Amino acid sequence: MKKKVMLVFGTRPEAIKMCPLVNELKKRETLETIVCVTGQHRQMLDQVLETFNVIPDYDLAIMKQGQTLFDITTGILEKIKAVLENVKPDIVLVHGDTTTTFVTALACFYLQIPVGHVEAGLRTYNIYSPYPEEFNRQAVGIISKYNFAPTELAKKHLLDEGKDATSIYVTGNTVIDAMQHTVIADYHHPELDWVGDSRMIFITAHRRENLGQPMHNMFRAIRRVLNEHPDVKAIYPIHMNPIVRKAADEELGDCNQIHIIDPIEVFDCHNFEARCFLCLTDSGGIQEECPSYGKPVLVMRDTTERPEGVDAGTLKLVGTSEEKIYEWFTKLLDNEEEYAKMAHAANPYGDGHACERIADILEKGYTSI
Repeated sequence: MKKKVMLVFGTRPEAIKMCPLVNELKKRETLETIVCVTGQHRQMLDQVLETFNVIPDYDLAIMKQGQTLFDITTGILEKIKAVLENVKPDIVLVHGDTTTTFVTALACFYLQIPVGHVEAGLRTYNIYSPYPEEFNRQAVGIISKYNFAPTELAKKHLLDEGKDATSIYVTGNTVIDAMQHTVIADYHHPELDWVGDSRMIFITAHRRENLGQPMHNMFRAIRRVLNEHPDVKAIYPIHMNPIVRKAADEELGDCNQIHIIDPIEVFDCHNFEARCFLCLTDSGGIQEECPSYGKPVLVMRDTTERPEGVDAGTLKLVGTSEEKIYEWFTKLLDNEEEYAKMAHAANPYGDGHACERIADILEKGYTSI
């Protein structure tokens, strides 16, 4: 009898990292793979599902205009119980640190269904940074029975917290697997025609804790650097959050060296990253993705749950101070030696076989863990 493995995810970043795992699990004859999406993100989630040809078996469709963390939490909790009771999975896989992940793990705990945590063990140990993600991942860590850690440092965090060593597997990060599917040599996009021979900067900025003055600081630093470097152009696929859009319009709206565009599909995002000169971001996943292409990343946050990249030299944590962002952005554009040190550092996040390792573990008898 096949073992039922159910994957639950709901946001674009989760989908990017879980869809390759879905497709790998579906290859395994001893496993029955069921996919449930919560729709925590809607349009952006659907784009990723289409890219990886993943069709959900269940869609909770919880997203609504102006949703809060309360709305997301109660919406998922109310709907997922019936799905879990109908499917009766042997294990439920969740990813990382989203509210979808936390609430699904909580529902599984209530129903005493084993939870497998993909990308387990990332920590800042400040539950308000990133918010609410750090709380989510720590809470899921308490519940999860099977822990698929992307790095040795993530494993160490779990061991330090008292997790059983036999429940932890270091697999690499599934996002590296995803990029092998998406990045192509003959990629073309109209925005790249606009960039031409200029050095391209790829920007993402949307974190809750950066809303307000920190985000204005970030955008002002970026504008100053662009004004001083006419050979540089920037592309910023902007988040749907109206607060983010208002700040970007106020600080960058009339800057002709930056194109602020609507959110792009994962296929475009990965190919933009592969072709940029460097990236400025407050995102999590991009801290893992860009180093795979040898692209330096300036992380516009005060903390990161991915210190492996900082230690390896691929990431620089610059915070949200206008002056520090300006300093490091300028340094990487003007100082070839500083740029080369970051561009040539080793990527600590895996070899592109994380999904195979996770599938092997599940197929060969996770019940013995």
